[in-house]
Amino acid sequence: MTLQPEHQRHIRTIASAKLLGVRERQMLLRQHYNNVPDAAWVQDHARTVDAQVPASHPIHGHVICGEGIPVDVPVSVHRAVGGESDFPCPGEILAAALASCLDTAIRMIANLKGIELAHLEVQVSLGADVRRTLMTGEKVPVGFQTASLKVDLKAKGELQEAQLHALLDAAENSCVILQTLQAPPPVQIERCFGAAARISS
Repeated sequence: MTLQPEHQRHIRTIASAKLLGVRERQMLLRQHYNNVPDAAWVQDHARTVDAQVPASHPIHGHVICGEGIPVDVPVSVHRAVGGESDFPCPGEILAAALASCLDTAIRMIANLKGIELAHLEVQVSLGADVRRTLMTGEKVPVGFQTASLKVDLKAKGELQEAQLHALLDAAENSCVILQTLQAPPPVQIERCFGAAARISS
């Protein structure tokens, strides 16, 4: 699989035009957040749209994620619950969020520690018994019941295994998605029916 050409060009432009030292990029941010803690609050967003996949179509959807260069992702219901699994299903998008968050955390911590990576791949597997989603199997919870990650990492130069473990420990501790899944926040849901709205949690 390859990146979209325009996305690859953008990444190469950043890499060639700027010094990609994480310490330098974060130093001013750390000082700013120490002085103005409220500035450290960020919100990430995604939204579904029904302009191209009508709301009446039951097994596909369309989600938009990202603000700088938004990405349109076609979504499929998993075949295990009656969909096609022809496009990414929501569980795979969740797995992608976890894999990409840990991947980028490893890249940034490695840069901070002066470790040059020769290879990095993060694999995520999420497992669920879907019977309760289909309103059968009353004792089965809805949701993923297993989660596993595999990190395949190689560094350039001679590094002791303890250094690589320290790198991964630091990355896991700073991985927002991993930490969120391990200690989930309450979720507030706003329901809108035309002009009316109701918030529940």
